[in-house]
Amino acid sequence: MTDYQKSLNEIIKILRVNDAKIIAHYYVDEILQKIAEDTGGFVSDSLEMARFGQQQKESTLIVAGVKFMAETAKILSPEKRILTIDSDATCSLDDGCEFNEFKRFCQKHPDREVVVYANTSAKVKSIADWVVTSSIAVSLIEYLTSMGKKLIWAPDKYLGQYVIDKTGADMKLWDGSCVVHEEFKFTELKDMITKYSDCDVLVHPESPRSIISLANVVGSTTKLIEASKTSKKKYIIVATEKGIFYQMKKLSPNKIFLEAPTAGRGATCISCARCPWMKLNTIDKLLKVFNEKDNEVFLPDDVIRDAKKSLSRMVSFKEKNIINKAS
Repeated sequence: MTDYQKSLNEIIKILRVNDAKIIAHYYVDEILQKIAEDTGGFVSDSLEMARFGQQQKESTLIVAGVKFMAETAKILSPEKRILTIDSDATCSLDDGCEFNEFKRFCQKHPDREVVVYANTSAKVKSIADWVVTSSIAVSLIEYLTSMGKKLIWAPDKYLGQYVIDKTGADMKLWDGSCVVHEEFKFTELKDMITKYSDCDVLVHPESPRSIISLANVVGSTTKLIEASKTSKKKYIIVATEKGIFYQMKKLSPNKIFLEAPTAGRGATCISCARCPWMKLNTIDKLLKVFNEKDNEVFLPDDVIRDAKKSLSRMVSFKEKNIINKAS
């Protein structure tokens, strides 16, 4: 029996005894994604993780991801017990949009509707008019702009600028960024494209405008995975967290996946496209998740209530948008 099979058998027992299921993000280590899949859990983006968890009969959800993802799961499933694998796993976008500071920023612009990215705390979501994911950012802002709305956008300035470039929206941008996506380098990526001419470049819109300008496809994690599948190119250069390679390689085992460069010329590494907080999620910690005392997510009832309003508006818009495109 392999070490993986031993761990898997032990985790299956732990989940059964504790009436639990695992929901995992595309950015965690591939072994955790595989465990989630092999135990009847789910791997996706943060919103779909939470929505899947909401539909499960299990009373406990284990989140392989970061804090805001666990909070989103709690908002949509307040009756469930939500556990993080590591309570220190956070996000630079979440940390960089502190509630009181952001509230003061919003109060300076009372004539604007507030749109916040999913990568924010439950408290920040609770004072927003809309929550948005990268998959519907452009279409939602197009809709709000068509109604003459002036907006506040937080926290990712690069995604916000991308949306402005696509829609012409009147948006005040919060000054936040992702420590992974901000580090991709234009000149080195251009050189890589020249070297691997038979390539497609897939870029997450949390990246700087210069990186986006070199992309064949710009989009959410789910869109990039689909693009990697449909691409006819031999080489796929990916500008997002490397954890996503697990899903891409499963769909296209004969393609060669390359990390977009984050290091300048003369550096000893090519890319450091790793989220330090996603890497806090490990199989050893998963095995001990029910022994920890500070990894359960608790949220005040009023925060859950108010944050659910902005989340629900987004979900309703997304579902209506899908129906309209299909009709």
